[in-house]
Amino acid sequence: MFSGSLRGRLLWWLLLPLAAFVSISVAISYRFAQTTADLVQDNALLSSMRIIGEDIDWDDSSSVSIQIPPAALELFESPEQDSVFYRVEASGHRLLAGSPDLPLPPHVSDSPTLYSTHFDDGREARAVAYVRQLYDSGRTEEVIVAVAKTEGSRDAMVWRLLRPQLSGEVLTLVLAMVFVYLGLTFELLPLMKVKDDVADRNASQLEPIRVARLHVELRPIVEAINQCIARMGQQAATQRQFISDAAHQLRTPLALLVAQIQFARQRDNRDAPLAEALAGMHKSSRKLTTLTNKLLLLAQAESVAPSSVRERIDLSALIAGVLEDLIAFAQSRAIDLGAELEDGLYVTGDEALTSALVTNLVDNALRYIQAGGHVTVQTRRRDEMAIVRVIDNGPGIKAEARERVFERFYRASSHAEGTGLGLPIVREIARRQGGSVRLEPNEDGIGLVATVEMPLWIGAA
Repeated sequence: MFSGSLRGRLLWWLLLPLAAFVSISVAISYRFAQTTADLVQDNALLSSMRIIGEDIDWDDSSSVSIQIPPAALELFESPEQDSVFYRVEASGHRLLAGSPDLPLPPHVSDSPTLYSTHFDDGREARAVAYVRQLYDSGRTEEVIVAVAKTEGSRDAMVWRLLRPQLSGEVLTLVLAMVFVYLGLTFELLPLMKVKDDVADRNASQLEPIRVARLHVELRPIVEAINQCIARMGQQAATQRQFISDAAHQLRTPLALLVAQIQFARQRDNRDAPLAEALAGMHKSSRKLTTLTNKLLLLAQAESVAPSSVRERIDLSALIAGVLEDLIAFAQSRAIDLGAELEDGLYVTGDEALTSALVTNLVDNALRYIQAGGHVTVQTRRRDEMAIVRVIDNGPGIKAEARERVFERFYRASSHAEGTGLGLPIVREIARRQGGSVRLEPNEDGIGLVATVEMPLWIGAA
């Protein structure tokens, strides 16, 4: 489950040896508990065996006799209710006392022999046996004494000895897991901050990542990323500079070319093919001039840093000025161009870029709407944002193309002249000023609504 987590992998590699150590420690403790329990049990068996063996003697008829003292069996009293067995056997396998079912070891000597055995019913037992030599009137008698006990109390003693050690080891492992996890989480916070810093940036934000509070091991990685960001920034700046320089260099010869073509068309020229060619050249030069101006505006919008766009703009007054400039174009196409503007609406941004944003939105609506349509510009405030809506009753844009129209040089319709840069410029300017733009169908399903949100000027009512 930790395959994709650095924290999980580090936790695994730290806890794996610790878990191995705890396992080995528990195994050693278990073995120690077994040895201790075996030693206690074996000592009890030896003591019982000696007590029984010491009470073997000759009776009045010179025969071997025995009387099992209670103390010999009281040694085995335990809550586990173990079964105790003993067997006293004289020469010739003559049973003097006890149970004949208690197995004896293969070899019994005068030294105590400890062994493990089991009964026919499957019960395991620990036993001890030895041979005692009895001497009387020059004759010798060998008596085998064996004592056995089931291992319930021995197993209980193993658990009692192991439980504190096992509890301590498990508690140590759990605490280690908790503290290691918390430590890794705390120490990885700088890395998470780097992740958030990168994730929260927009595509044009190419500032280096701060490395002041990073660990030494992480700094080379972030520095390498910063070097890559610097190269990307340099490449983007070079590209924008090239577009800007190219547009600037093209504007003068294009203006001169348009003027020369207009002069040529004004001359008395009865050559119809030539006049037609001059008209085509004039149209193409105007399109090229418009494209150059759009490219220059796009380069200007991309070159402005978001943090530097801090002017106070009277949005309603700016829109009114833009509509005055476009009213002649609207009238030439018999389009009703109107406005519903809220007074006292101030936004934060760059005035020239904001004017270009509104101009491109309205111009785009005027170009793609049918003759005789109507275009309305509305403004209102919502929370801390100013809302600008450009509403038309034109053919609209299909749902699948509403996002693609913000791509450079993409045109949703070929029925009107355009460069495919108007809406990309609008989105770029909106982003640079902390806003956004979206396209939606009109409420009645006819036409298109272009909505731009821009932050209000701080302190606006």
